[in-house]
Amino acid sequence: MATDSPEPRQRAAVFGLTWLAYAAYYLGRKGFPVAKVELSRRFGLSMSTLGDIDTAYLGAYSGGQFVWGAIGDRIGARRLIGLGMLGAAGACAAFGATGTALAFVLAYTLNGFFQASGWPGTVKAMGSWFGALRRGTAMGLWSTCYQVGGLAATAVAGFMLLHFGWRWVFFGPALGIAAVGIAVFLWLPDKRQPRQSVPDVVVDSDAAGTLPVAAESTWAILRSPAVLRLGAAYFCLKLIRYSLLFWLPYYLEKALGHPKSLVPYLSMSFELGGVLGSVIVGATSDRLFPGRRRLIGAVMTAALAGALLLYLQLAPLGIAAGFAGMALVGFCLFGPDTLISGAAAQDLGGRHAVARVAGVVNGLGSLGAILQGRVTSGVTAAWGWNGLFMVFVALAALAAVVLAIPGRRLPATQRVV
Repeated sequence: MATDSPEPRQRAAVFGLTWLAYAAYYLGRKGFPVAKVELSRRFGLSMSTLGDIDTAYLGAYSGGQFVWGAIGDRIGARRLIGLGMLGAAGACAAFGATGTALAFVLAYTLNGFFQASGWPGTVKAMGSWFGALRRGTAMGLWSTCYQVGGLAATAVAGFMLLHFGWRWVFFGPALGIAAVGIAVFLWLPDKRQPRQSVPDVVVDSDAAGTLPVAAESTWAILRSPAVLRLGAAYFCLKLIRYSLLFWLPYYLEKALGHPKSLVPYLSMSFELGGVLGSVIVGATSDRLFPGRRRLIGAVMTAALAGALLLYLQLAPLGIAAGFAGMALVGFCLFGPDTLISGAAAQDLGGRHAVARVAGVVNGLGSLGAILQGRVTSGVTAAWGWNGLFMVFVALAALAAVVLAIPGRRLPATQRVV
């Protein structure tokens, strides 16, 4: 077992700064959804145009994952996160300073590209300071950043819109993102260099450090069956997650008839359940599935399929039953979501390719996010909301099957820890 460990103070600094950084990235993501109605009213933007702006952002975000992942393993996490956050702050401010549909598209596309630096950079930083035997617990706790960050960013954007106008929905967050980016650039500890060692747990190609040391290119990583399995499963999960994040309030009001005043609070059930799922599933992966996180991922995605079916039965019964059912869906989704994109990607990337593996997995998953609008609108138009949830059930079951496929064992000499 590798016994070397960084100073606790440095490890705490890495955890705290990267948690804050990824939460702060969300300040630049939530402004546009909150300001959509106001932008539509002021500038005559149609729903189609608003959707095009979303799609441009998601496309740039997906492609940017591959680019920033490749860059991050060369320049290091501190520079990657600092540069990415300053770029995202500039793009966010540019959005607030403009006033035409084309300019909005260009600014939000640029924002999506710089936002894509966040996951490869922060996951790389965490992977450098938390070893394979405890990173499930560490990443489970750390991954609450994007649930808490999303909730806080929505509140900030709403406050800015109400008290300062739509432009400050973008100017205010831009200042916050820039401040955190500068703090990361100044104070995030550089990657430590651990000793060569081999873990004392049994691993397969979905477990700790199984990418060959020679896998130095993004293309080589894209050809890895283990990485592709994670990416395919994450595609399914992100399609479900983004559909629920973008459309759950609409569903609660229009389909279930809940009061408009309660809908924002009821929709929080999804992310509140997700916080518990991230923490519990991450810790469980360390204790019961050392070296084989894909197995608990398969179990949890299968449970997600069951939770979605159960929600269809609970949602019509009332507010309390629906809230509990959606919280269970969030628990079963965010658990494997954070595991796949975090600890499992770190396991596969080892010392040499953490940012690239995280970028590829998240980039492939983000393709599902791009499709969420068309899938949601198209399926509900054809088969209704129950039909959409059945599609989610099928996607969760597919993710479970993909994760259950065993990987090829590699000799110890090819493992990277």
